[in-house]
Amino acid sequence: MGHALWIDPTPEITPRMLKLGEGSAASGKAAVEAVRIGAQLVMADEADAMVTLPLSKASAHLAGYDIPGHTEFLQQLSGSPITRMAFVSPSLKIVLHTVHQSLRSVVEGLTAESVAQTLGFAADRFIQLTGKNDLRVALCALNPHAGEGGAFGEEETILAEAVVMAEAAFMDFGLDDMAMPFEHVPSPFSSVSIPEGWEIFPSKPRNVQPTGSMPVATATHSGLEIAEVSGKPLPAKPISRPSPRFFGPLSADSLFHRAARGEFDLVVALYHDQGLIPIKVLEPARAVNLSLGLPFIRTSPDHGTAFDKAGLGQSDAANFLEATALAVRLAARAKHAAWRAEVVLAKGFD
Repeated sequence: MGHALWIDPTPEITPRMLKLGEGSAASGKAAVEAVRIGAQLVMADEADAMVTLPLSKASAHLAGYDIPGHTEFLQQLSGSPITRMAFVSPSLKIVLHTVHQSLRSVVEGLTAESVAQTLGFAADRFIQLTGKNDLRVALCALNPHAGEGGAFGEEETILAEAVVMAEAAFMDFGLDDMAMPFEHVPSPFSSVSIPEGWEIFPSKPRNVQPTGSMPVATATHSGLEIAEVSGKPLPAKPISRPSPRFFGPLSADSLFHRAARGEFDLVVALYHDQGLIPIKVLEPARAVNLSLGLPFIRTSPDHGTAFDKAGLGQSDAANFLEATALAVRLAARAKHAAWRAEVVLAKGFD
C-alpha cells in the first residue's frame, strides 16, 4: 500500500509571499528546493521514482539559482557525468542533443564527437530500457533537405561523421562481454534481462523497415560496412551480436512521420524545438519527459508552467498522470531487475 507524505522544504516562504499565476523569487526558491529534497529522497532509497512538475526558469533565476532546467540541476545534484533529455510517447521516442540554449549556439557548438556521444548514449540507454540490441536510431539533419548536398549548408558532413563514430563505438562489445559503451554512467536499471513483454508504453509492436535513405553505417551479426567520411575510411571489425543501426542525417521534415509509423525505434533531434514540436503535436497528452543518465528514475509532463491558467479550473492533469504512470512502470521494471539479480546470486540460476 502506498502512502502520501507532505514535505515543505521552505517553511520560511508563507502564502502571503506568493501570488497565484505569477512567478517570483519566492516561488522560484520553493520550486527548486522541492526538487532538491525530492532528489535527495530518491537517491537515499526513500522513494522509488521522482515525478517533477514544470519549473519556471525565470523564477529560479530570480531566486539566484543559475540553472537552465530540471535535467541540468539533477545532473549537478547526482554528479552524473552524462545526462540527456528524452521524450517518449506510444508513437515516438526522441532524445535531444541540446536542450535549453539558443539556436545560434547549437550551430556554433556542433561537433562530430558531441553528436556521436548523444547518439551512442541514447542507444545505450534505450537498449537497457527495451532489451533490443538492434535499435534503429535516426539522426535529424540540421539544414532543410539534409543540406541538399551542401547547397543549404555543410553541417551534414559533421553529422555523417558522427553517425559513423557512434556505430563504431559499439563494435568492440561482443556477446560474451555484455558491457556497453556507457556502462560507467549511472542507471536505475541493472543489466539483467528485462521482464518478458516489457514495453515503455504497452502497445502492439510494429516493425516497418526503413525505406529511402540508407544508414551511413550498417551493423550486422558478422561485421560492419562503413562509408568513407571526410576522406577517412574506418576499418571494419567483426562483432558477434546485433548492434544499433544509426541512420542519417535525415531530413527532419519527414523523419518524425517515418518514426511514428515504425521505421525507426528512436530519433535524436539536434535542438529543443526540433524534437518537441512534432511529439507535442502528435501526442500532447501522452508524451512524457524521461531523464537519461541519472542514478534514479525521473519523469515529468512535457508542458510548461501555464501561469495563465492558474486558478481558472482549466488545466488538464492527463499529461501529469501519464508521467506518473510511466514512473510507476519504470519503478516496477527496476525492482524486477533487482529481484532477479538477487535470485541469480542466491540460487545460481537465471
